[in-house]
Amino acid sequence: MTTQSLPVRTDAPARTPEPTTGRGGRRRLLRMRAGRQHHAGPLAYVLLAVMAILSIFPLYWTMVAASTDNTRVSQTPPPFLPGPNLFSNLARAWDEAAMGKAMVNSLIVAGVIALSTVLFATLAGFAFAKLRFKGRNILLMLVIGTMMVPPQLGVVPLFMMMSELGWSQQLPAVIFPTLVSAVGVFFMRQYLSEALPDELVEAGRVDGAHSLRIFWSIVLPVARPAMAVLFMITFVHAWNDFFWPFVVLDMTNPTVPVALTQLSAGYVRDQSLIMAGALLGTLPLLAMFIVFGRQIVSGIMAGAVKG
Repeated sequence: MTTQSLPVRTDAPARTPEPTTGRGGRRRLLRMRAGRQHHAGPLAYVLLAVMAILSIFPLYWTMVAASTDNTRVSQTPPPFLPGPNLFSNLARAWDEAAMGKAMVNSLIVAGVIALSTVLFATLAGFAFAKLRFKGRNILLMLVIGTMMVPPQLGVVPLFMMMSELGWSQQLPAVIFPTLVSAVGVFFMRQYLSEALPDELVEAGRVDGAHSLRIFWSIVLPVARPAMAVLFMITFVHAWNDFFWPFVVLDMTNPTVPVALTQLSAGYVRDQSLIMAGALLGTLPLLAMFIVFGRQIVSGIMAGAVKG
């Protein structure tokens, strides 16, 4: 039994490659390159190592200065290896600056400010990005315009307002003026404009969901990576804020930056003691980043892929 081979068509048109010019072709080229694995060269590793050393050196020098005495810190050249007095200096700084109460106050202030900023900025960013209402662009320009006003201009009227409310020397005087920031609103608006498709919002409308329901069920899951980044930035900024807490609080109810000024009092400043206090004030931020850093970075990468 013999089999006959099927005739081969020679007149079939050859498949031409997709064009890589224009907007559509550029997108196809980017999709083709997205699946490839890129390897960094030796120069990239050298630059990363140098940047890592430059970033870690201030923290290392703070630890070195906090572990020696004031005489050794003032010598030339200064020490570059840790000394034996680290824990004793940390204990002195903790007692003299009342760091326990200051850290609790800073945790309350930074936590409340960060949570409120994330919530209100996400609400406002969603409204400016996806809702249509009269005066939206004007209101957005006003919000952006407040970023250009120096905060020092409002210190006197703000202090008078806090005194009238009876909040002077109390934590609400630090919390309430910074419950939301224009930077946070603009940041969330820009993120949601790109990461949240209009089709999702319209699908929620078709299903009969109102704006708050859409915000809770659709916007929050999409905005989670940006919310994590905004929370981290706002928390660090509120924790390190010195000017306004120094104006409105006193040494009986301080935050960490205000309490550290107690260590610099006196005719001769003990630099090792000041560095020990600064190290104590930095440790909670480092612990928070170590615990939540991977989640924040992975959230940023997930948001970048979705966007």
